[in-house]
Amino acid sequence: MKIGVIGCGSMGTMLLRQFSVRYPADDLLAFNRSAEKLQAVSDICTVCGSCRSLAEQADIIFLCVRPADLPAVLTEIKDAVLPDALLVSLNGSVTFEAIAGILPHKTAKAIPSVTAEIGRSQTLVCYNEAVTEADRQKLEALLRCMGSVTVLPERELGMGSELVSCMPGFLASVFDVICREAETHTAIPAEQITDMLLQTVASTAALMTETGMDFQEVVTRVATKGGITEAGTAVIYGQFPETAAELFRRTLAKRAQTAEKTAALMRTYTENKEMQL
Repeated sequence: MKIGVIGCGSMGTMLLRQFSVRYPADDLLAFNRSAEKLQAVSDICTVCGSCRSLAEQADIIFLCVRPADLPAVLTEIKDAVLPDALLVSLNGSVTFEAIAGILPHKTAKAIPSVTAEIGRSQTLVCYNEAVTEADRQKLEALLRCMGSVTVLPERELGMGSELVSCMPGFLASVFDVICREAETHTAIPAEQITDMLLQTVASTAALMTETGMDFQEVVTRVATKGGITEAGTAVIYGQFPETAAELFRRTLAKRAQTAEKTAALMRTYTENKEMQL
């Protein structure tokens, strides 16, 4: 099986490095407009001279380019994609409908997490109606080299991305605030504060996944009636809900805005190409 990656930015490079653990360089194809980025992965893959030459060989094509660049890439490869090849977009904001406006084909979306770098990604996937069960099995088996795979309908990919792909950033920002505030109340070094918090977070997550505890059960176990933890959790339940609500309001609105702009961009690109013909 030949695996192609178009776009060798941070995500495309991460995919190539993860796939290279299981696949030889002859089976990994890559193209990027910048030769400099290709040099960084040339030891683990076969560098192609164009998107088209990659598409002529690949059984799975990962599209790891910005939405603004996607119309040109799809146009370039549309007459070269193998009939049984599977397209995989890594941009959740580009709808299947928009992609099909330029290149009607078997298409999936895959949204990995940064945790793929340690083999712990919960990669989200969804499929258009043309994808077969064999295609699904092939893609999901490939993506499991980075962790687990969760299948969602396209309409739920936005919230799914917030909970999985975006969440490491959200959590890191919350814990960054906690660590910074803790520093103002103690002489414990900042590095030690961070280490203590990370170990607590990791062990709490392990406790919940291994025992089946939910969040409320953990709170109940730790927050003694009238005690210190209860005073702290009261602050969080009293003040944090609005922050969480605003977070999702903004991110989902931004996601919808991006999807709308991308769809308009794809339509305009297609219309301009038709006028040129």
